[in-house]
Amino acid sequence: MTSAAMPNPDTSLPVVIVGAGLAGLTTALHLADRVPVVVLAKRQLGEGATAWAQGGIVGVLGSDDSIDSHVRDTRDAGAGLVDEDTARFIAERSAKAVEWLVNQGVPFTADEEGPLGLHLTREGGHAVRRIAHAADATGKAIHEQLLAAAQAHPHIDLRERWMALDLITSRHVQREEEPRCYGIYALNIDTQRVEALAARAVVLATGGAGKVYRYTTNPDTSTGDGIAMAWRAGCRVANMEFIQFHPTCLYHPQERSFLITEALRGEGGHLVLPDHVGGGRFMAAHDERMELAPRDIVARAIDFEMKKHGVDHVWLDATHLGEAFLKEHFPTVHARCLALGIDIARQKIPVVPAVHFTCGGAVTDLQACCDLPGLYAVGETAYTGLHGANRLASNSLLECVVLGQTCAEHILGLPDLPPAPLPAWDESQVEDADEQVVIAHNWDEIRLLMWNYVGIVRTTKRLERALHRIHLLRAEIDDYYANFRVTRDLLELRNLVDCAELIVRSALLRHESRGLHYSRDYPRTLPVSFPTVLVADRGLRTTKR
Repeated sequence: MTSAAMPNPDTSLPVVIVGAGLAGLTTALHLADRVPVVVLAKRQLGEGATAWAQGGIVGVLGSDDSIDSHVRDTRDAGAGLVDEDTARFIAERSAKAVEWLVNQGVPFTADEEGPLGLHLTREGGHAVRRIAHAADATGKAIHEQLLAAAQAHPHIDLRERWMALDLITSRHVQREEEPRCYGIYALNIDTQRVEALAARAVVLATGGAGKVYRYTTNPDTSTGDGIAMAWRAGCRVANMEFIQFHPTCLYHPQERSFLITEALRGEGGHLVLPDHVGGGRFMAAHDERMELAPRDIVARAIDFEMKKHGVDHVWLDATHLGEAFLKEHFPTVHARCLALGIDIARQKIPVVPAVHFTCGGAVTDLQACCDLPGLYAVGETAYTGLHGANRLASNSLLECVVLGQTCAEHILGLPDLPPAPLPAWDESQVEDADEQVVIAHNWDEIRLLMWNYVGIVRTTKRLERALHRIHLLRAEIDDYYANFRVTRDLLELRNLVDCAELIVRSALLRHESRGLHYSRDYPRTLPVSFPTVLVADRGLRTTKR
């Protein structure tokens, strides 16, 4: 249907999408010819995690590849917790997803002899080359193209500096029909006013919760907003214990969030120890696949070697690949490191693990539906079962595109809801905050305790200590939230403490070591295991397996 069939915007509610990354923009572009769309970005439109993605997007395209092979690699990386139906559903649509992006004008790296004319690379955990990429800045190339398309679409209203507070549900409107989502409360950061936005559907595409940890490759926007809002609205959340640490974040005092793409190891980069503790490669002692092992194995291996030798970092050596090759295939990494005084063609790169991806999230089906009718979650915000206990490299961008499309298709099948009045945000009992230092202190404390107590290697005692402190912090934050006008920092802090609790509670429930969750108290992997599902019962935070 063309835009000529657009419903009257005066009588048709929009779809409100929270987040302007790949998941949100894909959903918006598949909706906008049929229904009005409002996209909220809490900072600038280009500041989400998508633009930071270096590696690429999976496409089962080559003659040496198959759906079964991709599903098998996804399942193996996911350490037995991948939902195979989900993995197959997404793998079967991977070629069409890449083709859609090509048709949108995304400038993937070309190869005349490659499928669709694309150069395919390989990353850890993949049996063959199946990663379509735009040099080493794939996310940036994709995001810029889709953002331009959204900005040009007459039915997409892109709003910068708008942050969602909470979902408007049946509890707010006090209606007798079945529970559903009616819209969202959102803060206009420039005016500092909270508005109630009515919607035919709300799509949470806010990314993950990497900023709950002190060291992360994620941008500042990754504060778990969508996951926390879905949880507070009564939706199930699953597998939050599985936090993926990227093995190779640049270790440099001037740059704490720049990741060194996994594709550099895929093309032959070696991990080595510092010379003063013997030097040499070490991955053979941890996994026969060496540097091409899945991320959880590589991250644990680096963590082990750092603690064993008492060093602050290890080295990634790509000097043997040659300057011409590195400049052609990894221009972003080469340029950024060079600006910091590291010539990767002649010098080894100092690297450490850092939080990179949230494998759990709000539980959805393959149409992105959450437990609450009218509410959807797409991308890193959602738990679909694809990533299991560890995400296979470059599956995340694919999940955004495939389920962004199925989400839009499901929303387009909903009845056209008439506009209805929603309760206004009540600020009558609050005042302006007197001391912002409280927010800054609590923010720092959450991130530090999560790094120290809920990191790559965990113990029950550490987790229990973390949970106790989180409860104390929550009391302080809830009191602050109840008495002062909201700000972006306060809202992000509130979401961080929710996500921190979800991660710790999930970790305490898993009495084994599997994938990204490694416990010294439960080092064995059980023969049979299941996802960890947390259930919110009438607003009370309870946990069930």
